[in-house]
Amino acid sequence: MTVPALRIAVLVPCFNEEAAVATVVSDFRKALPTAQIFVYDNNSRDRTVEVARAAGAIVRSERRQGKGHVVRRMFADVDADVYVLVDGDATYDAPSALRMIDALVNDHLDMVVGFRVDQSVAAYRPGHRTGNWMLTSFLSSVFGQAFKDILSGYRVFSRRFVKSFPVLSDGFEIETELSVHALELALPVMEVETPYYARPEGSFSKLNTWRDGFRILGTILKLYRSEKPLRFFTVIGVFLMLVSIGLAIPVIITYLEEGIVPRLPTAVLSMGLMIVAVLSVASGLVLDTVTRGRREMKLLAYLSQPAIGRD
Repeated sequence: MTVPALRIAVLVPCFNEEAAVATVVSDFRKALPTAQIFVYDNNSRDRTVEVARAAGAIVRSERRQGKGHVVRRMFADVDADVYVLVDGDATYDAPSALRMIDALVNDHLDMVVGFRVDQSVAAYRPGHRTGNWMLTSFLSSVFGQAFKDILSGYRVFSRRFVKSFPVLSDGFEIETELSVHALELALPVMEVETPYYARPEGSFSKLNTWRDGFRILGTILKLYRSEKPLRFFTVIGVFLMLVSIGLAIPVIITYLEEGIVPRLPTAVLSMGLMIVAVLSVASGLVLDTVTRGRREMKLLAYLSQPAIGRD
């Protein structure tokens, strides 16, 4: 691979990263001397903008709060062949970007994820590690096994991926959405092990283990509903159908034995649940057709972009 022949953009979303952003810019300048480094500030209240600009980065801003909003803006604004997305907290290993770009180009991939290997206890808190494992396992069971670290903020993308990816989330669940997009379109991806360091002194994590964990889990469920509606609504329909049958059995037995329906409200409830169950399955069938059309549109947008190294 000839790195200088590629237009490489390093994208660094930042929120109050005064203590770390200069290190990030400097490290990636050394690792990728031909790359353009973009720092997108997200309403920082410290000197992040001044420090990043002094370090030599191209500094821009996004007023809507949330990492998802920042990534949406970066993907829309920046034009390149290869995109390196990295957090501005100096926890990721800049030299690993060369290996990740090499894998992306030589193996004709669309996304390479930096699989975090922590270098100290403080780098990866136990709560975050457990939450990441649970969410990764859940995602694998729903969409198929492909990743071991879906919450990694260190990723390398092809232009095809970036320009065909419709960013819908607004917060830290963006990493989950990126992973699901790749799985749904069956895009070629891989993970590369990369060192993961503790934050420098004076830098603080904005992640909340429980709050952001539940938001990410909610994102997975919403994506499951939108990307696999037939399966989602069929499960609901079957559950309601079983409840309906369970309520109806005693009523039917009483009617067969005595010829009366003493529990009319139960019979009405059972019938209502059965109707809702049928409607749920029917909705899944309709939405599955819509989802297939949406997936085809995403794939066409992906194919409209040239592969790396081609005009």
